[in-house]
Amino acid sequence: MAGVLVVCEHLSGGFADITFEMLGLASSLQVGEVSAVAFGSMADRSGELGAASTVISAGCSDDFNPEEYAAAAKSAVETTSPDLVLVASTSMGYDIANPLAATLGIPLIAYCTGIEPEEGAFVCTSSLYGGKMGVTSTVPGPAVVMMLSGAHNADDGRIEGSPGVSDLGAVDTPGRVRFKQLIEPDQGDVDITQSGVLVAIGRGIGGKDDIEVAEELADLLDADMACSRPLVDAGWMPKSRQVGKSGMRVKPSLYIALGISGAPEHIEGMKDSATIIAINSDENAPIFDVADYGMAEDLFDVCEELIEELE
Repeated sequence: MAGVLVVCEHLSGGFADITFEMLGLASSLQVGEVSAVAFGSMADRSGELGAASTVISAGCSDDFNPEEYAAAAKSAVETTSPDLVLVASTSMGYDIANPLAATLGIPLIAYCTGIEPEEGAFVCTSSLYGGKMGVTSTVPGPAVVMMLSGAHNADDGRIEGSPGVSDLGAVDTPGRVRFKQLIEPDQGDVDITQSGVLVAIGRGIGGKDDIEVAEELADLLDADMACSRPLVDAGWMPKSRQVGKSGMRVKPSLYIALGISGAPEHIEGMKDSATIIAINSDENAPIFDVADYGMAEDLFDVCEELIEELE
């Protein structure tokens, strides 16, 4: 096979974790040379992309422009002729993958969590409906595959090295889109995706004032606070603490779910935690289906006993 091309994603001057996830996956497939296309000045940081043997430098603006980046990715594909193109399943990735596959006339697989090579083709597993359904698709190369963030270990692709750099040159685009301004969301005080222990609360917490009990437990465990979407919608917790499909994907060593029922959208964001402890008064709550340990008890009674023991 001709190999794999990874379309790097960056934001605020650094490569996104999904870039390294895709590089690690590409290397593990062992289907030929791994190359990566980096946009703008990010190509100057090719040493961070040591998992690739070649870095293609696309002469684009550092600020994301969907037309320009999609055209550059197309040129990179035409230059390397890969059997597989990996693009992040993100808002930026959609602006690249869809026109890329359409203009080249090749298949596109979305929401992918895993890939296996098989007799000149690729068997792709996609996660649909908030993780409730897994779909397997077999496609011949070349194909564009959009990888879900968090499906693979970014450290596997975070390898320093000295890959060869190939200059793609300036990209000719129609120029209908202009970058004006990047409006970033308010930064939270904690990046919960990097937390080792999380105490997460849901609607079962009752009221805003009752959050103090969970915060006290979190302090004693040296943990960070997280929550399900309803608490963010109610204005009780900031968006930066939300776990789930529309929030953050987390993989702590310990995830304590207090009063969280376990909607599929929430489970998708925390199911890969090393150990999950669920406390919910409803013994039929779906959260118990993914929990390693569960207690169908009043969360306040359990928290108070835990706090007493920890103190």
